[in-house]
Amino acid sequence: VQLQASGGGLVQAGGSLRLSCVVSGRITTINSMGWYRQAPGKQRELVATITRGGSTNYLHSLKGRLTISIDNTKKAVYLQMSSLNVEDTAVYYCNAHLGVTFSSQIYWGQGAQVTVSS
Repeated sequence: VQLQASGGGLVQAGGSLRLSCVVSGRITTINSMGWYRQAPGKQRELVATITRGGSTNYLHSLKGRLTISIDNTKKAVYLQMSSLNVEDTAVYYCNAHLGVTFSSQIYWGQGAQVTVSS
């Protein structure tokens, strides 16, 4: 099972970006998926999560600028970010809590660099 993130890049302050993350491999179910980020010199922090049923949770300071969505059929999660500022510059990691044969496990993607220029 692997998570493949895409959609990162360079964007000007005030701009928007959409991240995608797709699960590949054999799973039995998606329990939840989400995004974390890690800025240089800082700890990794939760950005947003969403359950299979669509319940969402956002980092409070980012609420209103983000929309997380899930497509269970495509085994994908998306993060739409708007009104980006330089403090949003970080590596964004996809995370998934997945059901696999006889168990459930946490998986991480490789990270997508988001750089916001002033």
